[in-house]
Amino acid sequence: MDFFPQEYYEFFVVFNDGDYYTGHDLLEAIWLTDRSNLFIKGLLQMTVALYHYEYGNVKGAREMLRVADHYLTPYKPMYWQLNVEEVLAYINLCLNSIPKNIDKLDFEQVHLLPVLPKLYLNLE
Repeated sequence: MDFFPQEYYEFFVVFNDGDYYTGHDLLEAIWLTDRSNLFIKGLLQMTVALYHYEYGNVKGAREMLRVADHYLTPYKPMYWQLNVEEVLAYINLCLNSIPKNIDKLDFEQVHLLPVLPKLYLNLE
């Protein structure tokens, strides 16, 4: 059985709860100890994108999702017991759901944005 940093396991719990801010912090703790780990960087970018979207930074969300796709693609189909192909399909679904003609909304208007699909991450 593979063992990963404790923050990786904790990330799954908070991500699945929709706490993208904490998820970002957990992944960043891993990435800061090994900046060559582009898999973690890709998950980090995806998580940041979801956080940005929740607060109206639509352009930032789009850009971060594209970067996440770039970093995660070399790790498909599976890496660190995560189905990377499923994550990439989710990123693509989000990119297709995010309005292309909006860059930013005030927080009070975020409810006007399409709700992004939910992804539940699990170790396999």
